[in-house]
Amino acid sequence: YSFRARLAVQNDALGELSIEVNALADLLAENRTGAIEAAALVQRVVEEVDIPIFAFDPAQRLRLVNSAGEKLLQKSSSLVMGRAAPELGLQAALSAKSESLVTLPFAGAARWFVRRSSFRQQGIPHTLIVLSDVTRPLREEERQAWQRLIRVIGHELNNSLTPIKSIAGSLNARLYDTAMDFKEREDFQRGFQIIENRAASLNRFLQAYRQLAQMPPPVFTECSIEELAKRASALENRVTVTVVPGPEVELEADPDQIEQMLINLLRNAAESVLESVPVKEEGSNGSSMTAAKSKVPIVLTWKISGQEMVLTIEDSGAGLMNPSNTFVPFYTTKPKGSGIGLILSRQICEAHGGSLELSNRQGQRGCIAKVILPLAATYDT
Repeated sequence: YSFRARLAVQNDALGELSIEVNALADLLAENRTGAIEAAALVQRVVEEVDIPIFAFDPAQRLRLVNSAGEKLLQKSSSLVMGRAAPELGLQAALSAKSESLVTLPFAGAARWFVRRSSFRQQGIPHTLIVLSDVTRPLREEERQAWQRLIRVIGHELNNSLTPIKSIAGSLNARLYDTAMDFKEREDFQRGFQIIENRAASLNRFLQAYRQLAQMPPPVFTECSIEELAKRASALENRVTVTVVPGPEVELEADPDQIEQMLINLLRNAAESVLESVPVKEEGSNGSSMTAAKSKVPIVLTWKISGQEMVLTIEDSGAGLMNPSNTFVPFYTTKPKGSGIGLILSRQICEAHGGSLELSNRQGQRGCIAKVILPLAATYDT
């Protein structure tokens, strides 16, 4: 593109040809510069966008990855370029139809929206894959659906429970004014008392579920995660909770909500441990204590990863029997459980811009709860 013809003068056939040749060379040089700048701009945009982008050649080998893609794969581009999609765990994304949802084997329960397109580079066709994490929007839609359902059910049941409880109580009180014999009156009283108690119990059940629909937004302030962890663990006296202090962390968060989340998670871990180890032992001071108390501790610790705090709670209980139902409202495996503790905990995490993950421990018994929270306040919209 740097070719230039000499003797480019007018009024001369050869000179005018040289002028045209030079004009063409200038145009080509300008187009080439524009193409280089456009390619540099595209490369910069691809690097800066916060969504994973991958390009594969016809042999399904990776030929392009941006920084968000490196973060998703947790490997640098030098380690992944040229490797096949199945090796990278991206076969599902590469094989999926455009604008469909997939899960990736290395990304937990996250759901990804896939966009596919094609382009050519040096005449060779390539497949461009763009991934968007839609886990939180889908979860928010699901949460709102549950909230609407709970509001409707709660309203309808309350309209029935209140008069049932009131009438049962009134009829029970009026039994003393009747002429029936003692045993018959006792049977009626027992029946009315059962009706009244069950109505009150169902009302308490509904009020617990209303927390899902009425949880206030967090009030952000600076708080110490170590202080919150120690306060929450001190409330659990059925099973030993070992707090392994991590680095000093000052979070911008709602301390009341974070403490409640930790209490819920520790209670869930303790109940899992107690259910799996029901045997009782005699303590050194002669007091009765569970085997879980002495041998199967719960470990709570935290660390800093970039701009986030990662807190983990590990227990040695039975683990998750049905992980897909872990965060489903109304679902519980405990005889006296309400099925809202884990859902509320996740809701608190996400309101702080974080996440909550539960999984079985690898190679050993028990479950691990991982709480990820940003160090600086992130307002969930």
